[in-house]
Amino acid sequence: MDIAALLPQFGGIFMTVLAFVVALSVIVAVHEYGHYIVGRWSGIKAEVFSLGFGPVLFSRVDKHGTQWQLAALPFGGFVKFLGDANAASAKDGEAVAELPPEVQRQTMHGAPLWARTATVAAGPVFNFVLSILIFAGVMMTQGKVAEPLSIGELRPLPAQGLTVQPGDRLLEIEGQPVPGFDDGAIFDDLIGSLPKQPVLDYRVERDGQTMTVQGPYPLPPLVAQLAPQSAAFDTKLRSGDVITAIDGTPVAAFSQLKDVVESSDGRALELQVWRAGEVMDFVLAPRRVDEPLPEGGFQASWRIGIAGGMAFEPATETLGPVEAVTGGAVQVWRIIEGSVSGLYHMVTGAISSCNMSGPIGIAEVSGAMASQGAESFIWFIAVLSAAVGFLNLLPIPVLDGGHLAFYAYEGVTGKPPSDGALRILMTIGLTLVLGLMLFALANDIMCS
Repeated sequence: MDIAALLPQFGGIFMTVLAFVVALSVIVAVHEYGHYIVGRWSGIKAEVFSLGFGPVLFSRVDKHGTQWQLAALPFGGFVKFLGDANAASAKDGEAVAELPPEVQRQTMHGAPLWARTATVAAGPVFNFVLSILIFAGVMMTQGKVAEPLSIGELRPLPAQGLTVQPGDRLLEIEGQPVPGFDDGAIFDDLIGSLPKQPVLDYRVERDGQTMTVQGPYPLPPLVAQLAPQSAAFDTKLRSGDVITAIDGTPVAAFSQLKDVVESSDGRALELQVWRAGEVMDFVLAPRRVDEPLPEGGFQASWRIGIAGGMAFEPATETLGPVEAVTGGAVQVWRIIEGSVSGLYHMVTGAISSCNMSGPIGIAEVSGAMASQGAESFIWFIAVLSAAVGFLNLLPIPVLDGGHLAFYAYEGVTGKPPSDGALRILMTIGLTLVLGLMLFALANDIMCS
């Protein structure tokens, strides 16, 4: 056995696990801190704040009497409040009954309904807030495309004889006026009408003078980003690669690549790829994926798993905090909508249940996003945080949504469900959650 040959594989596994643990730890810490801090503000005493399960590696007790601990199994966490029998916040009836009334008020089960509701809801809410802030931060860092459209930075491309330069203001391409970047449909119409060739005539304004220069096709077959668990990612394509030919036929536009992939019916494609001046050959087979439609529902399509990008980075301007936060909130809402639609269509059988990933799949995606850079990984954390917040709001006992359903019942009837009913419902909920986890794990193994 060649041990040296296995080292890169083990290194990849280590980085995948590390990325997964980091992403999950951040999300869990924020989620549980939401429970903790709102509970404290509401007068509910937290006895333990744990990041991880199992044997305790490190702990300390703060001035409020809460034990903060780091445990050996970094795959979750919990806050144990006064009067809780376990990490799932089941009631320790005997212990609560022995407490004086003023101390019972400090338990989750003796606090007013509003305090319990706020404390439980705070976990998912904090996940959503984390996602919004990350999305907003990335948007502010990237900025928004400045108007009028100008060249910020040219991407490395195989096209020869390009004379367009950073700072050039785009007036026309092949004699057609360049609209504002925000005019999406009009801009798309312009791109679609251009000759599909590597070099085009650009009319630009440079240093106050108007001139004609040579520029690239605006949307070349460029690999801007790779989708984890995709054919392109598994074939070792990289961000920045430019696909120059498919099955021996030259391509100059991303739309040409898209058309060939979508009509491939899954057959293997031979790709000629330009990478930093070197020409390489790859063979990959598109995979069938279920994609959400703008009007709702899903559509099965053939994909290789790459996102395209412009041949140049447009010049940008700073995005204001209000606009960025609004954009972040819209992004979170889209994730929630997509999650609801995906679950519904999996239950009805409209799309494959393989769209549900378990811990192995999420770990693989974590590693894949981390391998594409810090910004991609941080964005993934935001996406995962929003998804975790949504899943925790499902009305399943043992999840936050289940507790909120119990509180809603109490608010309507004036009394909580009986302890016996709660025990039965919590058992059912735990069985359902464990079943879903096993189902998702099976998907990771069977659908890969």
